[in-house]
Amino acid sequence: MVKLRIRQHVNPLARKYQTSPNTPDWNLVYLNSQRPLHLDIGCARGEFLLEMAKLILDVNFLGVEIRSPLVVNANLERDRSGLTHLHYLYGNINSSIETILKSLPAQVLQYVTIQFPDPWFKNKHRKRRVVRSELVDTLAKYLVPGGIVFIQSDVEFLATQIHHCFSSHPSFQLTHKNTWLGTNPLPVSTEREIYSMVRNKTIYRAVFAKKIS
Repeated sequence: MVKLRIRQHVNPLARKYQTSPNTPDWNLVYLNSQRPLHLDIGCARGEFLLEMAKLILDVNFLGVEIRSPLVVNANLERDRSGLTHLHYLYGNINSSIETILKSLPAQVLQYVTIQFPDPWFKNKHRKRRVVRSELVDTLAKYLVPGGIVFIQSDVEFLATQIHHCFSSHPSFQLTHKNTWLGTNPLPVSTEREIYSMVRNKTIYRAVFAKKIS
């Protein structure tokens, strides 16, 4: 995969990131648009989803990323790999998630991953963080009953805040007894996860499921 030199952080509250993306015709994007969908929020260079798509062929994968050059490069890499169940979409998830999810076929969203989102350490920047109550509400609306949300971060205060957003929502429940998981249940690690593990940093992971009525 081509390595691009891209700004690590962009302000998601900037005006240019408030426009909802033009969603594609999913029947043209995926060979079978009715398959279960795995949404990766903040997919960065897309390497995690690329490897997941190579391993799991009966699930559609969708990565959403706010830095458009990364999206362009990721889709080029997807094309080189010949994967017809993987797509990357440019967009600010906090201003476009409703538009994206309602454009998809009904009842396909089964998996969501939110991995190492930007912590925006300064309190005055907390509104720039990805996981807020509005995002959780929307995921609860579109996830199928029993659908899974996997979160992880190496920043404790941020992981705790995200954990609270999901655990306090009436539609979600933790799938494990302890607050945090000791290991990653997925078969692929992100670049950031590998970076943190090599440096012996603590990684805070949790899995939530949408309750079945």
